[in-house]
Amino acid sequence: MPLVKAGYVVLDCAEPEKLAVFYKELLEGEQTEATANRVEIQGADGTRLAFRRDMNATPPSWPRPENSLQAHIDFVVDDLDAVERRIVGLGGRPLEAKEAPGPYEERGYADPSGHSFTLRRVTASAPKQG
Repeated sequence: MPLVKAGYVVLDCAEPEKLAVFYKELLEGEQTEATANRVEIQGADGTRLAFRRDMNATPPSWPRPENSLQAHIDFVVDDLDAVERRIVGLGGRPLEAKEAPGPYEERGYADPSGHSFTLRRVTASAPKQG
């Protein structure tokens, strides 16, 4: 029996209920648990995310160079354009307008609370450049 039962990426935000809806819809998932200060979801593919209330939360400033990206979520997709339309329709926004060079295509976005995430056509294996 494993010692760790489940792992979650936890995003701090002012309104966890609203942010959970964004990711639940994007990942075509379901809410698995909710308390006054935390909401957990599981995407159709098994991705587990949690959103914790932080009344002092401020949006990350990435991609400003003075605040390097410390963590973000990568989602692997087949159709970048279709998923981008869904993200924008759910209240997210593009962070980068240009296509990334290299063996895979990727695009950066921010969720409604400002957390960054990336869509990729294939899983990245090279280190981040720049």
